[in-house]
Amino acid sequence: MGGAQRNARNKKKQASAVAAARGTSSDRNKVIIGVVFVVLLAVGVIGGVLLTNQAAGAIPVVDAKSDYPVQRQEGTVVAGKDTAKTTIDVYADFLCPACGQFEKLYGEKINDKVSAGQLKVRYHLMPFLNSMSNPAGYSADAANAALCSADSGKFPTYFASLFGKQPAERGKGYDDNRLIELGTAVGTGPDFEQCVRSKRYVPQGEAELKAFTDNQALVGSQGTHGTPTVAMSGKRVDIAGGGWLDQLIGSAG
Repeated sequence: MGGAQRNARNKKKQASAVAAARGTSSDRNKVIIGVVFVVLLAVGVIGGVLLTNQAAGAIPVVDAKSDYPVQRQEGTVVAGKDTAKTTIDVYADFLCPACGQFEKLYGEKINDKVSAGQLKVRYHLMPFLNSMSNPAGYSADAANAALCSADSGKFPTYFASLFGKQPAERGKGYDDNRLIELGTAVGTGPDFEQCVRSKRYVPQGEAELKAFTDNQALVGSQGTHGTPTVAMSGKRVDIAGGGWLDQLIGSAG
């Protein structure tokens, strides 16, 4: 009986977290409406985002110029130098619309800070919305492919490219062939195709998701916080204000 109750609680917790990743929590709405919508509207690209939210054709390469080490540690990708005074954790799902908006707002700035040696980032790639593509499975496949790209040191550009032309939720995600084409375009190694097709790191992505949804400090006691989530020293960072990254780096001296 105890095991059944724990399973029920875990399913409820993950369901709540998925809802949060889709932007149904008040906190997530605050990020999207209070920051993202205003900024995107100001630069007049809302229509462009909607029009490119299709998984048709090849994935365009978004070149994330990087001059820093990248290392995969199980299901986490660590980007940046060990001498960086500030380290943050970024939790993301490649199908999550709010994650795509977060990347448009902050991706280049984060990359610049990492390149400058001021910041180290631990990327946690999770299949929150794995059932929300048609066919299901894109979140897990994309996370797996991104982890595969890290083995060749090509993660920054691969990560940025998957968000550059993000599939629409409930739509068709990129299949393995497209994910492999992108890997070839960014210069991944000869093992990349096998890594993608064998779903080598899907278990690691699932483990990252479980660790996240089990962490009440990040998701809240009711599982009301989802992706994107930024954390520092195990605590959630308020990303509703545009200056959060500069404040974190400034506070570290």
